[in-house]
Amino acid sequence: MIAKLSGRLDATGEDWAVVDVGGVGYLVHCSSRTLAALGEVGEGCTVHTQLQVSENDMRLLGFADGAERDWFRLLTGVQGVGSKVALAILSALSTGELRDACGKGDAAMVARAQGVGPKLAGRIVNELKDKAGAMPGGSGGFAVSAAVPAGSKGADAASALENLGFKPAVAAQAVARALEELGEGASEGDLIRVALKKAAG
Repeated sequence: MIAKLSGRLDATGEDWAVVDVGGVGYLVHCSSRTLAALGEVGEGCTVHTQLQVSENDMRLLGFADGAERDWFRLLTGVQGVGSKVALAILSALSTGELRDACGKGDAAMVARAQGVGPKLAGRIVNELKDKAGAMPGGSGGFAVSAAVPAGSKGADAASALENLGFKPAVAAQAVARALEELGEGASEGDLIRVALKKAAG
């Protein structure tokens, strides 16, 4: 299976892009967020992909990152959610927003996506509520992300944990707990040391 393409962005449309890899143009269907992330036509780009095969069709779906692809797979596992609806949801909501919406049972947020009615939105959040916490796409809630602001020592510590192999959400939560314990004046080294213990525990 084709998992990733790296090449030159050859052309784009409303919901697709053509990526030229060594002279071969791959047509990938994408969310609007992925299309925006790919950059300008003629520039180099990388897109994570999933091959979808049905009885009368074969298409390559493209995603800006692995997190978006993971959410696509989860969404299409819900009855009534095909690739078109899943891409519409991923166009309307970031992976972090989608994770928060499912975690809190906020069907109205999911229903903002084109083609998603209240009934389907309700089914999506109900079926994915228990799975949302383990998915990438931002912290488990707004409190953790607020506790580790971008550009801070906490953010640097969280990045260090991610480099050691911890998932972003786990790293952010561990650093937030370390900040609570040590206080805002803690050094980055101390934050990493305490956060490591909490993440590993």
